[in-house]
Amino acid sequence: MSDKKRKYKTFNTAGLCFPEKHYMVDPLPRLEDVETLIDEELYFTIHAPRQTGKTTYLYALARKLNAGGKHIALVVSFERAGYRSITVDKANETLIDCVYRAADIQLPEKYRPQNPKKTQYIDLKEYLETWAKSQKKPSVLFIDEIDALFDDVLISILRQLRDGYQGRPGHFPASIVLVGLRDIREYKAVIRDGMPSLGTASPFNVKSDSLFLTDFSKKEVFQLLDLHGEATGQVFSNAVKEKIYRLSGGQPWLTNALARQIVMKLLKYDFSKEITLELVARAKEQLIQRRDTHLDSLVDKLKEERVKRIVQAIINGDNIAYDILDDDIAYLRDLGIVSRSDPLKFANSIYAEIIPRIMAYTIQASLPMEIQTPWFVKESGVLDMEKLLKEFQEFYRRNSEAWLERYTFKESAHHLLLMAFLQRVVNNSGEIIREMAVGNGRIDILIRFGKQEFALELKIQRHSYTVEDGKKQLSRYLDGLGLEEGYLVIFDPGDKEWEEKLYFEEIEYQGKKITMVGL
Repeated sequence: MSDKKRKYKTFNTAGLCFPEKHYMVDPLPRLEDVETLIDEELYFTIHAPRQTGKTTYLYALARKLNAGGKHIALVVSFERAGYRSITVDKANETLIDCVYRAADIQLPEKYRPQNPKKTQYIDLKEYLETWAKSQKKPSVLFIDEIDALFDDVLISILRQLRDGYQGRPGHFPASIVLVGLRDIREYKAVIRDGMPSLGTASPFNVKSDSLFLTDFSKKEVFQLLDLHGEATGQVFSNAVKEKIYRLSGGQPWLTNALARQIVMKLLKYDFSKEITLELVARAKEQLIQRRDTHLDSLVDKLKEERVKRIVQAIINGDNIAYDILDDDIAYLRDLGIVSRSDPLKFANSIYAEIIPRIMAYTIQASLPMEIQTPWFVKESGVLDMEKLLKEFQEFYRRNSEAWLERYTFKESAHHLLLMAFLQRVVNNSGEIIREMAVGNGRIDILIRFGKQEFALELKIQRHSYTVEDGKKQLSRYLDGLGLEEGYLVIFDPGDKEWEEKLYFEEIEYQGKKITMVGL
C-alpha cells in the first residue's frame, strides 16, 4: 500500500494544495473579474470562510500573473503579527520580515525587495515603496490573514496601505488585495477602551470591490472526484458523487475530507474496491464523530451569543428576532455556518447534522442506558417507530421540566431533546436527515433505517392554527418524499396538564396517514 500512496495524488484537507501532490480543480474560475481589477491597478478584498481554498487560489493566481510577465505578484501572510500584545513598531518589523521571506521563496532574486537587515525602515509603507521603486514592472501584493491583526496594529497597517495608494504603480504596489474571513467593513479594531470599532469609517476606504470566494459548484465537485478515477481506475459513481455533493454542499474541505476518508481510511488505498453509498455514509459519520479541526472550530462558535441566537432560530424554524442585526447574519455567513441565500439555513447537510448533534450531546450522553437501538427493533429487523415515539412521550413527561430548566440552548431544547433521543436509537444502524430554515415554523426530519423511511415534522404549539398548519406542511413534505404516511410531533409549552398534552392518534389528511404525537 505504501507504493500506492507514493504513486498517486491525494485529496488534501490540510493547508495549501500542490498540483503535483493533490487532486485539484482549477481554482481560478471560482472568482470573476479579479485579473481585470488587477489590470486596472485597483485595491480590493477577497473573503471566505476557513478552509475554502483562499490560499490555494492566491498562489495559483500569483503563479499565473508572474508567468504572464506583466506583473510581479507576491502572496504574504500577516498571521505572525496576529496577537494582541504586539506593538505597532514590532508589528511593522515583523510584517516587513514576512514580505521579504515570502518573496525569497516565491520570486526570482531580481524581483525581490531588499533584505530588511541591510536598511532600517520606518514602517511597512516605506519598505513597500522602496520595493516598488526598484522594479520596472508593477507589483501585486496579496495579503492573506489580514484580519488576524488586532486593534492599533490593524488601524496602522490599513492606513499605511491607504497612504501608499496614491503612489502606485511606480512608488507603491499597483494592486493590493486583502484576504481574510470577513469583508473589510466587518474588521473590528478598538482604538481605546470604550471606543467604537472600525465600523464604516474604514482606514482602507480606497478599496474598489469586495469579492467572496464561493464553494465548489456541483460541476467542480464532480470534476475533483473524477480525477481520482482517471488516476487509479477507482471510480466515484454518479450516485456517490451526488451524495458527496449533497452532504458537503460543495464546501471544499468537506468535499475533500469525505473523499479522503473513503479512499484512505475505509478502503486503505485498495483501488480494486468499489466506492459505495454505504461508504459515503460511514465516512460522514466518522468525520462528525472525529470532529477534525474544521468541524471543531465551527462548533466552538456556538458559544458566541449572536451565533447561538441565530442557530436556535434556524432549528426552531422561528423568524429572526427584531433585535438581531444584519451584522450578525453577515457574521455567520462569512464564517460559512449558514447559507448566503434566503431563507437562512445551515450551509450544508453535514453542518445541519453536526450542529444540532453537538448542541444535544450532553442530553444524549445522559440518556438512560436502556434507550438503545435493540429495544426498538423488532425480530424482523425493522424499526418500531410507534414504540420509539411512545417511549419518548413517557421520557419527556418525566424528565422534560428538569432538562429544559438547566439546558444551555433553552429556546430549542424541546426539539434537541427529541433529536438526542432519536440519535441514540438510530445512530448505529440508520441515518437522520434534518431540514431546517428560519421562518418555516418547523423541522422536517427523515429517518432512514435499512429500507425503511420515516418522515417526522416537529412543531411548537404557539397558535390555535399550529396543528392545522403542521398537517398541511407534513402533507407537502410527504409528497416531496413520495411517502404515504408520516408523524406530526407537537410540543405544547403551555400550562396544560400532561393528560391533555400527551396523545398519540392516527388521522387521514389529504390522502395521507398522519400520526399525531402530542407532547
